[in-house]
Amino acid sequence: MIDSIDARREAALRSAIERFYFAYRAFTAGPDRILEQRGLGRVHHRILYFIGRQPGAPVSALIATLGITKQALNAPLRQLVEMKLVAGETPEHDRRVKHLSLTAAGAKLEARLTGTQMKLLDAVFGAEGAGAEDAWHRIMLAIPERA
Repeated sequence: MIDSIDARREAALRSAIERFYFAYRAFTAGPDRILEQRGLGRVHHRILYFIGRQPGAPVSALIATLGITKQALNAPLRQLVEMKLVAGETPEHDRRVKHLSLTAAGAKLEARLTGTQMKLLDAVFGAEGAGAEDAWHRIMLAIPERA
């Protein structure tokens, strides 16, 4: 329990945590089913998503974006490369750096995975209105800033 918080506030915060959990579970359910068919998991989706948003970025940028270690990235990234979903290119001027991009198959899979989430968000935002969408964006930005 949080120090000096009343029972009603604690109940409201616990309810918010539960809603966040169940919303995340619903948000990831569609992509999880698609990934499972390929023997992949959520980490693979995150990797595909951010490589797709930052094509040609070095591995170090992906590590920084995901907030993980090189060791944690190694196995799932290697798996995506072996499945020909991600390609790594080493520039002539610096052989120590590898720039990542999605292959055509990787881009297609990423679009399918993220597309399920975009449809869900679009439906929810459409039903709840612009004010709710704006509030949601503010909250999602505030959480990592205060963590």
